[in-house]
Amino acid sequence: MRRLIAVCVMSLALPAWAEGPSPVKVAELSARLYAAGMTAGDPLLVLSAAKLRKGLAPVAGDRAAEGGMAGNGAPLGWEEMLASAADLAAGDDVVLGLIDDAKVEANKGVASGPVYNIGSLGNGKGDTYPPIEFRGGEYAEVYVEAKAATNLNLGVYDDQGRLVCSDTDISHIAYCGWTPASAGSFTLKVDNKGPVGADYALMTN
Repeated sequence: MRRLIAVCVMSLALPAWAEGPSPVKVAELSARLYAAGMTAGDPLLVLSAAKLRKGLAPVAGDRAAEGGMAGNGAPLGWEEMLASAADLAAGDDVVLGLIDDAKVEANKGVASGPVYNIGSLGNGKGDTYPPIEFRGGEYAEVYVEAKAATNLNLGVYDDQGRLVCSDTDISHIAYCGWTPASAGSFTLKVDNKGPVGADYALMTN
């Protein structure tokens, strides 16, 4: 019975790329699911997050914050998520078997993108990015995540300096999505509200 429940959970976690959320949104969903699983000590939630993230193919870009510091590494990977799930599932052969299956499972419909860069912020510091062009009438997305347990805030401003989207909840994850009325340049600001410095991944569609 437990294996059946686990399989159902895994199936619900898999996105339908033709109709489902965008790659940027999937990145956010997988990070939130991973965080929830780690907080709850639930290997099935963490495994679900890993399966979501395995369906992504992040592309490194050359974007950099103005006067900012580049960070190291890459966004949290599905392999790291599976390793965490295995630690939580120690002694549970059923769940460990599901984790082993996920390691060798072929990707189906891997989504290209999102484009990412790695930045680094000390406690209380902020990064501002040069204006980025987004098309009018098309849904635009910006997302940041940190591996460390810090509080990242995200703000998006139009070419007149007006705030068009923000995410300021207390979390190491922040997401903004909006539809520009017309093509234009938007400035992205990432703030680290602490309590620790951290590298972060900034992703766009």
